[in-house]
Amino acid sequence: MIDSDLIKNRILVIGSNGMLGQRITEFFNNSSKVELMCASAEEDSFIPGVQYKQLDISQKNQVRQIILDFFPDIIINTAAFTNVDKSETEKETAWKINVGGTENIALYSWTVDAHLIHFSTDYIFDGKNGPYTEEDKPNPIGYYGRTKLASENSIRVNGTRFSIVRTIVLYGPSKYGRPDFVKWVINSLQKGEKIRIVNDQVGNPTYIDDLVNAVNKIIEFKKEGIFNIGGREMISRYDFTLRIAKYFGLDGKLIVPILTKELNQPAARPLKSGLITIKAETEIGFKAHTIEETFSLMKIDWKKNFNKSNTSSL
Repeated sequence: MIDSDLIKNRILVIGSNGMLGQRITEFFNNSSKVELMCASAEEDSFIPGVQYKQLDISQKNQVRQIILDFFPDIIINTAAFTNVDKSETEKETAWKINVGGTENIALYSWTVDAHLIHFSTDYIFDGKNGPYTEEDKPNPIGYYGRTKLASENSIRVNGTRFSIVRTIVLYGPSKYGRPDFVKWVINSLQKGEKIRIVNDQVGNPTYIDDLVNAVNKIIEFKKEGIFNIGGREMISRYDFTLRIAKYFGLDGKLIVPILTKELNQPAARPLKSGLITIKAETEIGFKAHTIEETFSLMKIDWKKNFNKSNTSSL
């Protein structure tokens, strides 16, 4: 008889070099119950010491090879074309990655009977009457939202076992790549720079590690379907930025409130948005941290990583 404690979940993380992919990779790389394979568009993994292959998800043969070679139990797809404004002008690329790439992953996920966990966004809604439940009817107002809704639909009709995780305004620590919104605000205010922040976009910002923990719970409970994962508080981007300044002792007078239309962005944004998380709270025990708790956790993470890179301070 095989000891069930010795059986490892084979998890493939696609998009492992992205902000979310990095945190998921670090989380499961530290688990003795997981055999991990990572893949992303870059030649090398940003996270050292993991199994890694370069992957362009829009190339069907590449997707086929990595999935059939590794034969995962679970595929976590964080890869996407996420530039909302460029999606309006680079529609072919956005569709090829967000829809075509997802179709490729779903096809071979079905082939090996893997559980596919895919990430979507509040941008599938028009932002006229949020916050939204999993049952509300999508109505994207931009091309990015259209591609993400199409990617959801391609999975739902594919026949593979799936969980679609919709999330919103992701923030939190990541070691590599551009800083998240919180770090950008801190850096800007520390330099004494004025920043213009919209006060008419409302949602519930999502702390990245809360999202990672939700993914772990979905795997643990073998839950399928659509789940909203977001923060506890519905708040405007402007008020969120003021909370950052207050917590970190920075000058809130440098934060200038503006309307979204003043930015003249190519893509329309959902204004009254937000994701209701009651289903996730009930079915997988999801519980988001408060905004101030997340700032405290980020400070701890930054200090830990600073100390790692500055051995003289240890």
